[in-house]
Amino acid sequence: MSVPSQWPEIPFDAWKDTHAALHQYMQVVGKYRLAYAPWLNHSWHATFYLNARGWTTGLIHCTVKAVQIDFDLLDDVVAIRTSDGEEKRIRLEPMSVSTFHQRFLALVDELGVGVDIDGTPNEIADAVPFAENTQVRPWDGDAVRRFWQALLQAERVFRRFRTGFLGKCSPVHLFWGSFDLAVTRFSGRKAPPHPGGFPGLPDEITREAYSHEVSSAGFWAGGDGMEAAFYAYAYPEPKGFALQPVKPSEAFYGKEMSEFFLPYEAVRTADDPDAALMSFLQTTYEAAAKLGEWDRDALEAPLGVPGVPRKVE
Repeated sequence: MSVPSQWPEIPFDAWKDTHAALHQYMQVVGKYRLAYAPWLNHSWHATFYLNARGWTTGLIHCTVKAVQIDFDLLDDVVAIRTSDGEEKRIRLEPMSVSTFHQRFLALVDELGVGVDIDGTPNEIADAVPFAENTQVRPWDGDAVRRFWQALLQAERVFRRFRTGFLGKCSPVHLFWGSFDLAVTRFSGRKAPPHPGGFPGLPDEITREAYSHEVSSAGFWAGGDGMEAAFYAYAYPEPKGFALQPVKPSEAFYGKEMSEFFLPYEAVRTADDPDAALMSFLQTTYEAAAKLGEWDRDALEAPLGVPGVPRKVE
């Protein structure tokens, strides 16, 4: 087993088939959490959270006991643990989505915490239902661990960036629908209804997610001809947003998706990767907040420092 450190290389083509499999496995587990969790604003009840071995659902309260489901990437397993001390595991290995789906549902039934889940993936164009997706997919554990290490580095910077905002802000969390790590700041004002139109995602969910003005940033592995990249956008996008000078110099605005992008490789190879990423997060936020006329005096604060309480004036 190889566990890289710092900012590893993660060329997308080298693990795209494993990525596609992992994305679907996460959707199966994510839909399980969705079936039990009361709805929380902006779908925050449905996300995963990074941990020291991969990522986790956190605690899911079922009818009779609590469950936690972990993608343990160091052991290449999905571990299902209950509050009465039971545990079941699915080994992450070459298999079909249908096989993973079947094994997962069988194990939660054995544990006494089974529930019906929606069987069709979200946010994937022309998605095949899990039970019908019988193509055997590869499993490259080393590639997955490299990506996880990249996520850990990104999350560390995202968390620091989050400390500079006093207003409503999301946790740093991993969405299983779009398979991206994200953190979102809110102006406090309502937004116009979102047009929706995302594949496999009901418009009512999209509109609830974007019910209020946001400046959002995140990180995804790549796909559709793009390598891994950081992104940032505003909704609604204020006039002139695309023309704002953001940093570092490798950042650019993608007209097709109406977002700023910063290639992961530009961060990884920078003299100071943390500073390069932080400059992207800060300048894209400032562009949204300035043009959107956010109340920045009330919403912003100096970045947090370990062990030092904020000064209250």
